[in-house]
Amino acid sequence: MGPPLPSDRIVRDLHALDAATCPHPDDPEDRALRRRMLDVIGTVIPYDFYAFVLTDPQTTVGTSPLAEVPDLDDLPRVIRLKYLTRPGRWTTLDASGCTTLLAATGGDLGRSDQWEGALRQHGVTDVLVAVLRDRHGTWGFLDLWRRTGVFASAEVAAVASALPRLTAAVRNVVARSFVVGPPAAAPKAATAYGPGVLLLGDDLTPVAGTRQLRDWLTTLLPTAGDAGPVPASALNVAAQLLAVEAGVDDHPPSGRVALAPGTWLTVRADRLTEPLSGASIAVGYELTSPADRLDLFARAHAMSPRESDVVVAVATGLDTRGAARRLGITELTVQDHLKSVFARTGAASRADLLARALGS
Repeated sequence: MGPPLPSDRIVRDLHALDAATCPHPDDPEDRALRRRMLDVIGTVIPYDFYAFVLTDPQTTVGTSPLAEVPDLDDLPRVIRLKYLTRPGRWTTLDASGCTTLLAATGGDLGRSDQWEGALRQHGVTDVLVAVLRDRHGTWGFLDLWRRTGVFASAEVAAVASALPRLTAAVRNVVARSFVVGPPAAAPKAATAYGPGVLLLGDDLTPVAGTRQLRDWLTTLLPTAGDAGPVPASALNVAAQLLAVEAGVDDHPPSGRVALAPGTWLTVRADRLTEPLSGASIAVGYELTSPADRLDLFARAHAMSPRESDVVVAVATGLDTRGAARRLGITELTVQDHLKSVFARTGAASRADLLARALGS
């Protein structure tokens, strides 16, 4: 028997990633998990740089990037062009969920705005693009950059075969973000001053931001030494705004991101009515609303539509009888759905369930 195929090796090695990771306190679980995934993929498929971005499952917009790029100062341009590029966009990939930039451009990399405007100068010769999605939403996308040669069909097939496992693992780590941690785990800045705002230019260069914003950005993406926080989530939603305006994509320029266990922020971009000191785009950060938390909670825990309806009914204060009447089902069916939800979420009671879903 010959050596295992690349796809067999990746799927085999990813089995160990289903369990919860034990990251360093300064490296949240979702980032630690993605690093381990990249290590596994890298043992089979060589690459030079990468961007592994978690997305809001509903809007498909990036919220938590993990990237290694040739020039960090070039990041705003790379992100802006990623969102404005049609060929190989993660939102348009076929059922395989995986392709290469060379294939997506029909062999002409110049058709890619991102390659022509940014990757070319860094010597990139091909990009493997993959999307992590299931019936509950889009959970992330992965770009692997190669500076020498192109990605072979066997390498693309290997990543494609691993996508269901990668997607499930990422969705599960999002679900675990709803577990309510000790009070000290949630930064005081989360409620100290109200919404945070960042102003950017059309080239996504930051112009100004509020005091609240810096605290939140530092928590979302810690940096070493005296380096300032990188507004990666803001760059992504702002780039999506540009994509919507350009007619490239129609998903709203917003996303939900975990700030700390049990604490979620919603990030939104909007166009200023008039430019202000070089700024033309405003990105706002605010605590996620109860309705949006419930939606994400249900998606992350792979609930059925009816299970989600029951949780929403309970969250509005209805008892079993009231939920049954609202949904047009029997009280026994409501209880059965709740038992299933408890099993999915690990909640021990309705109060525990709502504490996880809504925060406490």
